[in-house]
Amino acid sequence: MDLQSEQREIKKQSAQALMLCAAVATGCVLFLPKLVTFPSEIGARLAFGIQTSSIHFAVVLIAVRLVSSGRYRSAVDIGGAAKAPPSPALAIKAAFLQNTLEQAFLGVGAHLLLASVASGRWLGLLVASPTLFAIGRLSFYRCYSDGAGARAFGMAITALATLICYLAAFALFIGLLVGG
Repeated sequence: MDLQSEQREIKKQSAQALMLCAAVATGCVLFLPKLVTFPSEIGARLAFGIQTSSIHFAVVLIAVRLVSSGRYRSAVDIGGAAKAPPSPALAIKAAFLQNTLEQAFLGVGAHLLLASVASGRWLGLLVASPTLFAIGRLSFYRCYSDGAGARAFGMAITALATLICYLAAFALFIGLLVGG
């Protein structure tokens, strides 16, 4: 695939990811408050933010396990990164782990920031985000070897879920500043 074709596929997959993220986030903000009562006190909201981040931590744990298991089962890789570059099979797992660590760090930060300023229905984003994170990471990993266009859907879902939380937190924070 040439660069322009790959870029077109990335845009197409990212647009589809945006539609899914918008639908899930909107659904969680509009409909979850009818089904559950979100915490209102700051300590409970922050605890909720950490609890919803458990998905992020679990996916990092799975990614670590993929790399360690891959090293254990491979004569080429068992010596570790200091001994030799990873085999092609391990390289994908290591890339997935690295990217997942980065995305999880940003996602958990977004959860805590949002939980610190949000209340009520906006806490539904703390349910949408880890759900989308899990979908995004699974898609990213499964499609990794097929190229950037193929993995763009998963990458975009992961990033957009976090971005939505940051944008909402920023807007709510500005609202708090302006509103007193």
